[in-house]
Amino acid sequence: MPPARRPDLPSSAARGALVVRLCNWVGEVVLALPTLERLAAAGYALELVGKGWAPALLAGSGWPVHVRPRSLLAAARQLRGLPRVPGTPPGPDALLLTKSFSSALEARLGGRRAAGYARDARSWLLAAAWPLPRFAHAAHAYWHLADRLLGSAAPFPGGARLVTSAAQDARAHALLASHGLERGGYVLLCPFSGADDREQRKVWPGFAALGRLLEAQRLPQLVCPGPGEEPRVAAVLPRAISLAGVDLGVYAALARESRATVANDTGPGHLAAAAGAKLVSVYGSQSVAAWAPLGARVRLFHDPAGWPDAAHVLEAALGP
Repeated sequence: MPPARRPDLPSSAARGALVVRLCNWVGEVVLALPTLERLAAAGYALELVGKGWAPALLAGSGWPVHVRPRSLLAAARQLRGLPRVPGTPPGPDALLLTKSFSSALEARLGGRRAAGYARDARSWLLAAAWPLPRFAHAAHAYWHLADRLLGSAAPFPGGARLVTSAAQDARAHALLASHGLERGGYVLLCPFSGADDREQRKVWPGFAALGRLLEAQRLPQLVCPGPGEEPRVAAVLPRAISLAGVDLGVYAALARESRATVANDTGPGHLAAAAGAKLVSVYGSQSVAAWAPLGARVRLFHDPAGWPDAAHVLEAALGP
């Protein structure tokens, strides 16, 4: 059964169906949330296509989310089978948040009139190919695509908003209760970085020290490792409560209920910020400020000269 549509989004689809190819990283999809909300508010019936984790991430949105098959031809067949609106003007019926040649090729093979940025020599495959300007933040690039598609500019809202489903909220509360944890009574730690960070240069080396400081203050530590990350939790944060295998919506709900979340430059940091959690985001010299999490309760540590010490991070996490 599809999730209920959010009450603050329009129920009609005056502009018809729009297939949106989501990006391949959790943080990028989170940063695109304001753009998706804007397109839905403008009257598009969104049909989202993304990675296997995307349906759980967007379960509270009310938008259909389709898992993209692994092969290009299967992905093209999927696009061909998604809803279309007969008789509409021959404008774009798909928007590519991705910038790759392959995503444009599969859209063309899927019979879609796709729009997106003119990157990776793919302009000839697109119904509308727009130059990519320079932006102060990566989220503005997705927002600019909506400007071009809608034919009018609007100010960026300043942050993303992630809504979790009722089932995900209930699962998070059940997990907390099973470990004797209450809302605001623990700190969520994200000591990992993305798969592209093969040398772990974005991993703050202070997590072990932070874990010891939290233990001294008798504050429980919670960690949600992904596949293969459990050994790192055991080595770096041996006193942490480890909740492996939770989906991204449950992860977001756990972050929102925490006293604070401390994260590296990684997708869960964006997840926490968009869910409304208090986030301490620790960026190192290999991280770029244009990809920092956006949110009203985000404290960013980013000094290219070196990492912050654990005491300063703890103060930011526990302070006002």
